[in-house]
Amino acid sequence: MRHLWVRTVTGVTLLVFSGLALAFGPRSSRASAAATPPPGPDRVAAVVVDYTSYEWWLTRWQDDKVVCQIFADHAGLPTGSDIYKACGKDIFDKWAVTQPCKGLDQGEVSSDCSGYYLHFVQSALARRTIAVTLPPPVVWVSLEGCTSTSSTNHCVNRPLLVLTAEEPLPNEKIRGIQGRLDGEPFACEASCKLLLGTTGDESITVDFWTYSSYGDSSQPYQALVRVAENEDASDGQSWYVDVLSTQWAGAPLAGCAQTWEAFPPVGGPPAWLRTPEKPEDLASNIPYDYLAGNLIIQGAVDVSTCPDGGLLPSGAASPCGREAGQTAVTEWQNRFDDLIFDVAQDTRIPAQLLKNLFSRESQFWPGIVTSIPEVGLGQLTDNGADTALLWNPSFYEQFCPLVLLDSVCRKGYPHLKDSEQATLRGALVRSVDAFCADCPLGLDLRLADLSVSIFAETLLANCEQAGVIIRNTSGRAPGEVSSYENLWRFTLVNYNAGPGCLSIAIEDTDEAGEEFIWENVSQHLTPVCQGAIDYVEDISR
Repeated sequence: MRHLWVRTVTGVTLLVFSGLALAFGPRSSRASAAATPPPGPDRVAAVVVDYTSYEWWLTRWQDDKVVCQIFADHAGLPTGSDIYKACGKDIFDKWAVTQPCKGLDQGEVSSDCSGYYLHFVQSALARRTIAVTLPPPVVWVSLEGCTSTSSTNHCVNRPLLVLTAEEPLPNEKIRGIQGRLDGEPFACEASCKLLLGTTGDESITVDFWTYSSYGDSSQPYQALVRVAENEDASDGQSWYVDVLSTQWAGAPLAGCAQTWEAFPPVGGPPAWLRTPEKPEDLASNIPYDYLAGNLIIQGAVDVSTCPDGGLLPSGAASPCGREAGQTAVTEWQNRFDDLIFDVAQDTRIPAQLLKNLFSRESQFWPGIVTSIPEVGLGQLTDNGADTALLWNPSFYEQFCPLVLLDSVCRKGYPHLKDSEQATLRGALVRSVDAFCADCPLGLDLRLADLSVSIFAETLLANCEQAGVIIRNTSGRAPGEVSSYENLWRFTLVNYNAGPGCLSIAIEDTDEAGEEFIWENVSQHLTPVCQGAIDYVEDISR
């Protein structure tokens, strides 16, 4: 992984099921009111809490006069902030430059002592009232009568979009759900069932929210919905339905689809962007010469019948070594399949994409070290680690405390010192480097196994960054200007060649007035970035 840093819809039918009642006829005044967005959550409670109050005096050395009384809510010395708030800027400034008093350790105080000192007075139980934000009502989106397959939903009956409201406060209840489906208002009780019509390749927008007896509402939510008729006549009449929403409660969405607001192709993504039904479906038997060479070097393959020792001068397997090592090579390239499958379930990174990437980057040999520091199954670099930590905040929050203090990590990666960022990047790169001179086969396979999830998280970071690059250039959601497949290709450019390469190509494509499709964007990759073309086409085969 090398880096250069340099929709009108027709045919929509709307029927609303509220509980068991089907709402027909003219729209009620309540339904008409649904066109007005809600006020949003507004629930704050006053809570009385017990705590220990610590009283301190800030006293002047010269005459032992108490100049300020400080109350802290924590053990230990008052902080500079405590003193500043209680005593004001003038006294704080003088206290901050006060030097230690000579002779104090012998119980003698020099008459030359100046400034202020802290004197602990007492601690006592105390109470105070704090404002607590209570959880708001929410609405979840799902489908009824559909089954999930290949990151899409297949419906043999007319699809029903189900909205379900939840009120987390025990003494309150949902007053109703309102919203707009493709601009048409609807209203129902605590659950809605919206009968969807076919939208074709386009999508419709569903805006929705709920009201509570508390007197407020949920925040307004939105879903993009696409309903395409299944054109396979042998299957009878059925539909493929895809929903993009932060409130989606159905089967997991296709990887990065929500980030980009991009639907996968109707019927599901192509094979290279899918996760199969079971890990065994990831199995491959590609004759990798570099992998075979490493297995030969480590003594895992018997090449006693090869006159050349089974190796070429480059370290790759010779034709004889390739033949001798094919069984071991096939076994090795599939040893990570279960892990790849499990990680794909957790992260939604397509399992086949992850395996293809490992195939291209390292031929599944996680200890490769080259002149450019690239390590592990996915050949992580320092720049790649920077992308993972910066553009995948949830991963950063998990990884950082393993390396730095919690108090440091809470600043966020962009606000760390350069040295702290460098420490984190180095730790992340080392965590995926399975090279181990003293281990069997020269590899720490425990680290290799753990690294699978790290590379998936790194891909999530790259899909986020690639989406931002396109959004910043076009001013629109990535899914509005490019396809799901092309967005993954752009993400692979970002992973392999870096955001500098992708940014230049996207900007030049935009300036040329061309569509954001792979054929156009790849032509605008600068010469130093063009190695990414073969990389992307190899992985996306």
